[in-house]
Amino acid sequence: MRLGKLLAGIALAASFALPASAAEITMKFGHVGAPGSLFDATAKEFARRVNEQMAGKVKIEVFGSSQLGKDKELLQKLKLGTVDFSLPSSVMTSVVDQFGLFDMPYLVKDRAHMGRIEKEIFWSKLAPLVEAKGYKIIALWENGFRHITNNVRPIVVPGDLDGIKLRTPKGKWRVKMFQAYGANPTPLAFSEVFVALQTGVMDGQENPFANIYSAKFHEVQKYLSLTGHVYTPGYALVGKKKWDSLPADIRDELEKIAKETQGFVYEHAAKLETDLLAKLKAGGMAINEADKAAFVKASAPIYTQFGDDVEGGSALVEQALGLAN
Repeated sequence: MRLGKLLAGIALAASFALPASAAEITMKFGHVGAPGSLFDATAKEFARRVNEQMAGKVKIEVFGSSQLGKDKELLQKLKLGTVDFSLPSSVMTSVVDQFGLFDMPYLVKDRAHMGRIEKEIFWSKLAPLVEAKGYKIIALWENGFRHITNNVRPIVVPGDLDGIKLRTPKGKWRVKMFQAYGANPTPLAFSEVFVALQTGVMDGQENPFANIYSAKFHEVQKYLSLTGHVYTPGYALVGKKKWDSLPADIRDELEKIAKETQGFVYEHAAKLETDLLAKLKAGGMAINEADKAAFVKASAPIYTQFGDDVEGGSALVEQALGLAN
């Protein structure tokens, strides 16, 4: 009897000494999208899939609406390891100059074209550049095609933007583009845009329908001009140091699920474009078509400057445009 108790005690002590290698890892996903935005739907869908497929190994918690910080703050927190995932878009041009490719107006024709750019250019030439900056992109998602709203006048040709105070994301090429069109662009964090529009600090802004509707910009803007001037990807981003510290099998499975989520993203984004345009119109916004040919013509200097200022810029633009058909 004594021997049995002794052996049981040894076994119990040994069990406490074992490492908790199977403990579930909790990971934070921060983004700036409002409830109902494409970013919100994307992050939640990715988390749902991970939490279901990797139950007991990984659990992802999603924090939208800039709860964990604005875009720049989230980039810093990824490096520090206090946030595990974020979903930046235009702000990536401030990390790597070559990401300004996706700020070139009317470069991406449609999602099929973007798919060819992803396959032929993105993963081989752009994604590796962020690793030198301390990040890693594990999937390419979407922010969407962008359109202009404002309280001054309908925007049909670039000249209609003359003098309009326009909020842009933090990225120099978007600023340069709207300066070329005659606007007065100012970078501002997404979480601050509604109040800036409401108070008249800004006359207008530019975003995909999903961001316009979910952030309720239509409540403080009169005109929606269908310019479709830029298509912005969304990047499933992690901090490289924290990412590399995870077990290889965990990394592989997370990356696989992230890439598989792209199909949901594109399908949901396309549906939102139709549904939300109807809702914005029903909500009272005055909607007009823009003269895209006039905007394309006015965009030539931006392409020239990008080619001159960014290493390999001209070759990237040429290759991307060559994949349009």
